[in-house]
Amino acid sequence: MAEEHASPAQHSGEIAQNDGAVSDAASLGRGRRRGRAKRERGSPKQLGNLAMIVRFASAYPRMIVCALLALLVAAAATLAIPAGFKMVIDRGFDAGGSADDIGRWFRYLFLITIVLGLSTALRFYFVSWLGERVVADIRLAVQRNLLRLAPSFFESNRPSEIASRMTADTAVVEQVVGTTVSVALRNVVVGIGGIIYLLSLAPKLTGMLLLGIPVIVLPIVFIGRKLEKVARSSQDRVANVGATTTEVLGAMKIVQAFGQEQREAARFGEAVETTFATARRRITLRALMTAIVITLIFGAITMIMWQGAVDVIEGRLSGGDIAAFVLTGGLVAGAFGALTEVYSDLLRAAGASGRLNELLNEQPEIRAPAQPIVLPEPPRGQISYQNVSFAYPTRPETLALKDFSLQVTPGETVAVVGPSGAGKSTLFQLAQRFYDPQAGSVRVDGVGLPSADPKAVRERMAFVPQESVLFAASARDNLRYGNWAASDEDIWDAARAANAEEFLVKLPDGLDTFMGEGGARLSGGQRQRISIARALLRNAPILLLDEATSALDAESEKLVQTALERLMQGRTTLVIAHRLATIRSADRIIVMNDGAIVEQGTHDQLFARGGLYARLASLQFNEGPIAAE
Repeated sequence: MAEEHASPAQHSGEIAQNDGAVSDAASLGRGRRRGRAKRERGSPKQLGNLAMIVRFASAYPRMIVCALLALLVAAAATLAIPAGFKMVIDRGFDAGGSADDIGRWFRYLFLITIVLGLSTALRFYFVSWLGERVVADIRLAVQRNLLRLAPSFFESNRPSEIASRMTADTAVVEQVVGTTVSVALRNVVVGIGGIIYLLSLAPKLTGMLLLGIPVIVLPIVFIGRKLEKVARSSQDRVANVGATTTEVLGAMKIVQAFGQEQREAARFGEAVETTFATARRRITLRALMTAIVITLIFGAITMIMWQGAVDVIEGRLSGGDIAAFVLTGGLVAGAFGALTEVYSDLLRAAGASGRLNELLNEQPEIRAPAQPIVLPEPPRGQISYQNVSFAYPTRPETLALKDFSLQVTPGETVAVVGPSGAGKSTLFQLAQRFYDPQAGSVRVDGVGLPSADPKAVRERMAFVPQESVLFAASARDNLRYGNWAASDEDIWDAARAANAEEFLVKLPDGLDTFMGEGGARLSGGQRQRISIARALLRNAPILLLDEATSALDAESEKLVQTALERLMQGRTTLVIAHRLATIRSADRIIVMNDGAIVEQGTHDQLFARGGLYARLASLQFNEGPIAAE
């Protein structure tokens, strides 16, 4: 009930504060907060985006009907309260009735309050349920679509921005569906019904009230807009303080090592003082609005009651009439005051819906054809690149591969070496069909990748990245990520082959142990062995190995290398080599530079030629490892 009976001033202040909070939650950096807050407002042209919300909500017609019925009953009960007071005064007190007569009318009034309480509770439940359900469905739909999109989409769209849309924008939608629309409809019913009832009580006083409502509401709206802007700015300033604190605390060793404590203290002090100055403006505006609201509202009530008292004395109105009029007039004024904020909320919701709709309607660049070619069975494990030229969408002017050709036969181990930026990682990206080349073709087991289902292609591959990726989940879930149906026995066999069993059995809860964010509870070498075990469980015929030993100490490197040798047995392996000492046994080594193959052969052959490979090997063996791509 608090949200429905709040005064216009309360509505303005609360909504302004909420807007600021949402803006802060959606901000992605100090340099983008102002643009984000401005976009959140939306524009009248964007109201069509609300169709997405209507579409999701229309999936639950029963809940909508229940919410509307509860809303109508609550509005009717609200308007019945002034009528109840009129009966208590006119038929109870003024008629000189007995205590039993007065009690009857109070019981009637009490019954109205029970109906009001129950209907309001039901309305709150139904609309809140609907709001949460719509938001949940939108999030699920957006997430399902995001999982279909190619990596190129996430190169031009920051994941943090997308996460903001999934949280802050959906929060705006939830507020509108679960609160704003319901309160708006209720206030429309109360406002219209209240005016009709007031006209039946006292037409002259009703006319005065209708003339007075704009006088009261317009200043509130004007100052409320100013307050909203300042509140947004205040939230941004608070966010700046938090960002400065996090930045300095995260780099405390650097701050102290370079003796910048006083400078950082001064910078933080400046941020705090700016926050205080903005907050002072907000407080001043709220104080001004409070003074104006109280003066106008109570002044208007006083003037109307004055005229009403004259009408009572002259016999044109009863005491119950004037009491009912004052109560109903307050409800009507509050209803119209609340409605002034609805349009602003709808614009914000339209902007949020538009941003979510963009994610929902985004079509993947990489998708299965209408009738995909089925890959041959059993899998052979063959990869071929034929005259491939490719540039990343974010760098279209720079070719990562130039007329590149390579045939990898089943069961062959091919190592790829070269300086940073030579195009080594691009081979993996194209093999897994995260991108399509601009020219040439990539084939797996003789089938061109655009003609096959990407999911079927990727099922034939296991990938071990240079920097292992672990999820904030249990050890079991991380190990079986490539083969979710794997049994515990299979998991332990893979862990044993990956030299991971020793540390896994020592975990507090074994395979059920939570790994922490990014596998924070494990060392670098342990995380790499988890990745290798995961690839073993995948049991795919093709192994893509971005060598996992380049950043490990000698002991961890030896354990990981032994596990990798077991993993490579019987599989077609394409390995990006950063430490040349680990690929001497490869069947073939190709040397890349500037997107093309410049040399290929065995380790001994390439070293003897004295070319790029020999130079890289000489640098490594004499001065340490070359930079990893």
